[in-house]
Amino acid sequence: MNVRLYGNGTEDLLPALAAVGCAVADAGVPDVVVAYGGDGALLGAEREFPGIPKFPVRDCRVAKLCPEHACYEGQFRRLAAGTLGHRSLMKLVGTAHGQALVAINDVFIHHANPVTAIRYRVLIDDRAYGHEIVGDGVGVATVHGSTAYYRSITHSIFRAGIGLAFSNSTEVTNHLVLPEDTTIRVRLTRGPAVLVADNDPRHIPLSEGDEAVIARNGEAATVLGLEIFMCPACRKLRHARQP
Repeated sequence: MNVRLYGNGTEDLLPALAAVGCAVADAGVPDVVVAYGGDGALLGAEREFPGIPKFPVRDCRVAKLCPEHACYEGQFRRLAAGTLGHRSLMKLVGTAHGQALVAINDVFIHHANPVTAIRYRVLIDDRAYGHEIVGDGVGVATVHGSTAYYRSITHSIFRAGIGLAFSNSTEVTNHLVLPEDTTIRVRLTRGPAVLVADNDPRHIPLSEGDEAVIARNGEAATVLGLEIFMCPACRKLRHARQP
């Protein structure tokens, strides 16, 4: 099995990989990409190597390994034996100005000036949702992403569909959970704003009158061993760190 490593400090993993006969690939198309670190490493690995299965492994220097993680060699032994669970995670795509950003967790529109709110209108499958909304931003999350930024805004998570969240609206605006094939359009009536996806350093600038579309992407991310990466102990730790 040829493995590509992604993340910081991946030299930590080399002895464990060698012990189970996994070869580290520096070029070509690997069989699997090991995303070493935390949630951000998984998001970045999928962005850089879309379509290739990902195996997320926690960096023990910044996230203590729980009993279900065992040790690195134990995790790679399961990888080599093909006994890891497979999960298919839907992805979202946000488009504007002919550009697109793809996400596993969420796509958001944020104010570009931190001291000025944005104004916008939301259309759900081309039907207006409420009136003009004033706030810091609006975004759409997947089920996987519902435990991240969506949760910090709404204080809730969901198990099916996609979630529509409104950040710091001046008036109460209900958050929604919608069918996963829903298309969300956001028309900016006052900017400036930026369209962002996951932890992607890129962004798409938006100005008054611009429209952004957020919808399900046609591709999905294949993740191996998510059951040990996000075991109950790690989920509890992750939620405790949420703002």
